[in-house]
Amino acid sequence: MGFESLTMAVNLAPVQFNYDDIPKMVSRVLADTGLPSSNLELELTENTFFDPVQNPTPRLAVLHNMGIRLTLDDFGTGYSSLLRVKMLPIDAIKIDRGFLEAIPGSEADAAIVRAIIRLAHGLKLHVVAEGVETPQQLALLEAQGCHVCQGYLFSKARPNVEIIGLLAAQR
Repeated sequence: MGFESLTMAVNLAPVQFNYDDIPKMVSRVLADTGLPSSNLELELTENTFFDPVQNPTPRLAVLHNMGIRLTLDDFGTGYSSLLRVKMLPIDAIKIDRGFLEAIPGSEADAAIVRAIIRLAHGLKLHVVAEGVETPQQLALLEAQGCHVCQGYLFSKARPNVEIIGLLAAQR
């Protein structure tokens, strides 16, 4: 449809990611849809990355080597091991909306957001913030170098037809 530069972000639940054939399934979907692997981003929660029973590292490596972007979603809400984070084959960290809800007003939340962004930059990771609803939140994120912001400040969820129309109008 002429939107080759767009990235399709897909949330995967831990149970979905733990299928042994997830790389094969993703490869099949890419082939069926014609979406280049470089335009696919899989968002996985901390629980997926740090599952003590299922070792996700081999599947992560296969997906990453396919050119698929991997994002650690809801960062800071679980039990992240920073030692593990630095070793994961990930491309981005997504700041959970829970850290933005009290901004402005909570210096503690603002400090956490700044620290997450600095950590991501230090690890050469892309930073995404979800749940951006106010100009003050956006200003803080932009000042710290957050790469992508998403939330109701920009748009409510819309049906596919409307999204296609908005994208076409911006071309």
